[in-house]
Amino acid sequence: MARTPHEAFDLDHLRRRVARGLMRLLFGKPAEPSGEPLPRRNIYRILVCHISHTLGNALLLTPLIQELEATYPGAQIDIVTRSQVGRELYGHYDRVSEVFQMPAHGFGHPRQWLRALRGMRKAHYDLAIDVDPQSQTGRLLLLKARATWTLGFSGPKKSGSVTHAVEVPEHVQNKGQRPVYLLRQALGDHSEADYPVPDIRLDEAELARGRRVLDRVLTAAPADARHRKTIGVFANATGPKLLGTDWWSPLLATLEQLRPDCRLVEIVPMNGRSMLDSRYPSYFSTDLRQLGAVLANLDGYLSLDCGIMHLACASCVPTLGIFTTTRADEWGPYGPGNHVIHAYGLAPEAVAHELAARL
Repeated sequence: MARTPHEAFDLDHLRRRVARGLMRLLFGKPAEPSGEPLPRRNIYRILVCHISHTLGNALLLTPLIQELEATYPGAQIDIVTRSQVGRELYGHYDRVSEVFQMPAHGFGHPRQWLRALRGMRKAHYDLAIDVDPQSQTGRLLLLKARATWTLGFSGPKKSGSVTHAVEVPEHVQNKGQRPVYLLRQALGDHSEADYPVPDIRLDEAELARGRRVLDRVLTAAPADARHRKTIGVFANATGPKLLGTDWWSPLLATLEQLRPDCRLVEIVPMNGRSMLDSRYPSYFSTDLRQLGAVLANLDGYLSLDCGIMHLACASCVPTLGIFTTTRADEWGPYGPGNHVIHAYGLAPEAVAHELAARL
């Protein structure tokens, strides 16, 4: 027999009470919400809880790090993350101190979880931030930290009180911008100032090395006097985003006709196999910073929505992200020189015209 609305309401109410009771049992008295903006002074130790393990999500945390450095220039930032490349990506930020690395997938490595938790709990933080608007794991990590001020999004999927809760914005969808919005709102800053762009902060030595490597790649292939620009192409992607050579071949053939001044270089994916039948000069590296340094020396980069697209953007090369299935407003590259190509339902030749107009 179906439950009456009154019974369903009582059951939902009971579930919420049980959830609150468990949170209190596990984490003690909930934080008292503050009626004041987050202070701009006397915050010296900051913890950022970021639970996604994907490359793209890890790179999209760097705008928040930049915003924290600008807001609290004398503070030290620790990051707890499930990204296995977090130290590589965040290590060149002056104010990032510790990167506590959780296992990428669940609780299959309890020792690594406990080691990261112990390291995180050794310090008392002035501010702890849970940047994810949906996952409960980040909130649980935040509640395990010892912090004076706690900051996170509010919503039906988030349990556990924070001192500064911010509603998930409908008008800010981009995954790199939302954590910055979270901080600004908590500070009482409602301006629409430009959002920081993802950046892995390549240094001069890395960039010089990338230039030398790219020069060697280009020297090994026949030159064309018409070439004025070098454009990187990454043809790999995951799941339904992946498109084969029957899509890429007409796209690139049309692009070369439209832009004979552009020389194409294939960026070979981590599996070490060309996705374009080895038709172009190519570069392969499993080192993300070395790959980023080569990308930074290109005149442009194009690919479908993928982690390497975000790496290109964070390496400060003009990035053209082609979107055929995923939401461009959430995942699209932004900032000067970066463009989203809305390719939903378009033929590859039509996509090539869109690309040619922006290169």
